[in-house]
Amino acid sequence: MSLSFRVTHCDGRARRGELSTPHGIVQTPAFMPVGTQGAVKAVTHQQLLDIGAEIILANTYHLYLRPGDELIARRGGLHKFIGWHRPILTDSGGYQAFSLAATRRIAEEGIEFRSHLDGSLHALTPERAADVQARLGSDITMVLDECLAYPSTESDAQASMARTTRWAARGRDRFLELKRSTESAGDQAKARSTNPGQAQFGIVQGGVWRHLRALSVEQTVAIGFEGYAIGGLSVGEPIGLMYQTVEETAARLPSDQPRYLMGTGTPEDLVECVSHGIDLFDCVLPTRNARNGQLFTSEGRLNIRNARYAEDDRPADPACLCYTCRTFSRAYLRHLSLAHEIASATLNTLHNLTFYLDTLKRIREAIVFGSLENLRREHQQRASRPLLDPGHR
Repeated sequence: MSLSFRVTHCDGRARRGELSTPHGIVQTPAFMPVGTQGAVKAVTHQQLLDIGAEIILANTYHLYLRPGDELIARRGGLHKFIGWHRPILTDSGGYQAFSLAATRRIAEEGIEFRSHLDGSLHALTPERAADVQARLGSDITMVLDECLAYPSTESDAQASMARTTRWAARGRDRFLELKRSTESAGDQAKARSTNPGQAQFGIVQGGVWRHLRALSVEQTVAIGFEGYAIGGLSVGEPIGLMYQTVEETAARLPSDQPRYLMGTGTPEDLVECVSHGIDLFDCVLPTRNARNGQLFTSEGRLNIRNARYAEDDRPADPACLCYTCRTFSRAYLRHLSLAHEIASATLNTLHNLTFYLDTLKRIREAIVFGSLENLRREHQQRASRPLLDPGHR
């Protein structure tokens, strides 16, 4: 089975759909918890299933370095290796390699970088990114791209976008070559996919320059992929500019294929960007913030370490039905966080991921009933309120 996408309902530009993969169906719009090294930090796969996660994201860069994509392939692929039998999306590893500013070099061939683990030298090319992800066997793979920080000059953004397009064509050629290859010898056989139904997404770049984004869409769609991602945002640009770029870019992407906004964002970002036609999201905020004691709630963000919660018997979010909120008080969650108990990270993460997944469920229901604009205004009003806790004490 290969990837397919079906839109079932629309509300303005927002789409409710089903993304079918070799490892199951994902109801869209969907949020992908980030499982960097084949595990979502602080929670088990069963807990993810219990709260409704249908797809996770894994990090190609980290899995390539440790334990190694060839080892994972020998173990039957990433799904079997980590014991997660639902869909998986893997990034290309390019962003992580690119972010190692002091230890990497970008050239036309690809990215040369030193491992953050042992300093060993590695090279990541568009072809190698496709090879590694083929061995991992994820359901959705990403092409290698170049991501610029904000701000950047127009000329730098144009050069970066053009390189990303050239890399996308090379990555697509390699992906299709691997698809055709069943009995080849040598390196090609080693790279054969552990998931024959694997799909590949192209990535649109161009910074916040409207004409560069439009050109990137045109050229990337011309190459031809199973889906398309918008990359290079949430890197420091003003939020209004980010929303404008998403709106203009998504409107140019094919209406019958999935659209993925990479690395974004807050619950308010999800609602806003769904209204512009985005189908897939990932972000480390719910898990990272949970480990730091910040909880997303229906009343705003809550810093559980705040002294005001020392004797507060209320749940973190009275409107939430997750295990954490059904069972524990703010006072207890504060105690766990201050005591640096492992359970703190687990309980906080369960709540935050439940909040995100429930937000997407509410978005999907709103699209079906044509009421997304009401939900959008509700989130805008929440975002405009002062934080529940302006700081830690």
